[in-house]
Amino acid sequence: MVRAPKSIDVKLNLRVVEISGTWEPNDAERRAAWELYVELVTRVSVVPLRADEGLLREALSSLYSLFTTTREILRQYGPEVAEPKKNGQYNFGYLAVAMLNYGIRPLLARWHPALEDWESRRPADRSRRDHEHAWDHAADLRIALRDTRTTLTAYADLLAHACGVPNLLEAVPADTA
Repeated sequence: MVRAPKSIDVKLNLRVVEISGTWEPNDAERRAAWELYVELVTRVSVVPLRADEGLLREALSSLYSLFTTTREILRQYGPEVAEPKKNGQYNFGYLAVAMLNYGIRPLLARWHPALEDWESRRPADRSRRDHEHAWDHAADLRIALRDTRTTLTAYADLLAHACGVPNLLEAVPADTA
């Protein structure tokens, strides 16, 4: 059995709301945290997307898919991961929903329709990559993705701590872009 701390200090700045307090995860919350942690650290959500890499659409789609994944994890582990705790402590359910609604949703609400509008204007003879690079707002979206990555990295750190595992992101090289 992994030796995980009994109580975890929570401090997340989700721009819209700051979450600060404690969390004493039960076994179901730790298992759910591990599943979500694996999803986060293996996606562009916390892995740097350099200027010459990937497509913005794929980055947004990856972030969007976290909604489905998180819903599945919450359903799988049930009410036990969202039970009210003493003294206003947080639970996995609240933290997961806050991550979606305050950490990811604002980015997607702003940039998904803007990128979709630009994509609809792509000439048939231009590649998706070249068309994205020609978008006046491509750099702005990459900055927004970087800012969201910072928030989600802090969230991933919290989940790793809850699971009693080392930060697996340390194997990811720092963003040099």
